[in-house]
Amino acid sequence: MKQFKIGLIREGKIPQDSRVALTPAQCKWLQAHRPHLSFVAQPSPTRCYKDEEYERAGITLSEDISSCDILLGIKEVLVNALIEGKTYLFFSHTKKKQPHNQQLLQAVLEKKITLIDYECLEHEDGKRIIGFGFFAGIVGAHNGLMAYGTRTGLFRLDRVYKQKNFKELIHTYFGLRLPNVKIAVTGSGRVAHGLLEIMNLMGVHEVEPDEYLERRFNYPVYTQLKGYDLYKHAVTGNYSRQDFHEHPQEYVSKFKPYTRQTDILLNGVYWYEGVPRLFETEDISREDFIIETIADVSDDENGSVPINKRTQTIEDPVYGVDRTTKEITNPYLKTSVDIMAVGNLPNELPRDASRYFGEQLIKFVLDDLTGNSNAVLERATIARNGMLGSHYDYLRDYAAGMQQRSSG
Repeated sequence: MKQFKIGLIREGKIPQDSRVALTPAQCKWLQAHRPHLSFVAQPSPTRCYKDEEYERAGITLSEDISSCDILLGIKEVLVNALIEGKTYLFFSHTKKKQPHNQQLLQAVLEKKITLIDYECLEHEDGKRIIGFGFFAGIVGAHNGLMAYGTRTGLFRLDRVYKQKNFKELIHTYFGLRLPNVKIAVTGSGRVAHGLLEIMNLMGVHEVEPDEYLERRFNYPVYTQLKGYDLYKHAVTGNYSRQDFHEHPQEYVSKFKPYTRQTDILLNGVYWYEGVPRLFETEDISREDFIIETIADVSDDENGSVPINKRTQTIEDPVYGVDRTTKEITNPYLKTSVDIMAVGNLPNELPRDASRYFGEQLIKFVLDDLTGNSNAVLERATIARNGMLGSHYDYLRDYAAGMQQRSSG
């Protein structure tokens, strides 16, 4: 069997990410159980797993990774760090023609690189195979509740990143008593699963959408809103998941009644151009729009949450949007809606998130990556040897330098 040397590259994007694609223990296990694989880790002072941990696991540390066949990262690789002719796996954030990564895709093509995007690894029905969404939901739900507690003064939550791991975070919820809030959780994927995990850990009771809309409760409740709860066809009033994903522009949002009954919105909807927004920017001026805090875990600027105007940092995750002027303000003002929007939420629990991610990578991707390619990998290959992949011809103008702005 062909030998493969796999390199774990140092993250270069600022703010620097501390997550890894494979943990030291996972690399050690792979070298023992997949003799055709060997690993090299580029030294990094900011990784959540230290260089010494990789060394103790028997993994070579080397600044020079040019001998590696496959290079694994997390965030976008800096253009000047790309090595010609290599195969890379990372989140490139180019599939939606994001303007800030146009130069990255151009460089990938110029350097005849093969780029497989984690975000594009999907089953035939479009379900994502690999990702950090669950831990994004965990941290996003915590931060959303934390922001509401800070805003109202009714309870206090500490920051996630101050905890050593997820297990320690759970211990911080012991004794927590939430007020009689109503929380809307949107989405049905990994992010939503993370959001629901925190709802259950915090003792928030689930109620059905119709019951949620009809009354207030004397205890904290949440309702989960999936596709058929959120959207309907503009003409027929029906909802078909497949038709919605193929023709989202033909659908309209059904979320408006929930804006009159919701204190906190935890948004886990995967948004792309054409998908209806949950509400419109002008709606926040209405007297019956009572949402005070929105955790936009998906973090699409002007996306499903139209008043998400910018991405914040882990250190400073919350800002306000004035209900009248729609301008950005400081958080926690009575005249504003608070927005929690951070692009790298799982980085608050980097070791747990990395271990979870690596397990999926080993289970669903690695054997095919180093064996015979399959349809899943083909659909995720944005570029192969400097040519756009067969599923990404729509990026041709974007890759050629014609700026086509799209939200997200």
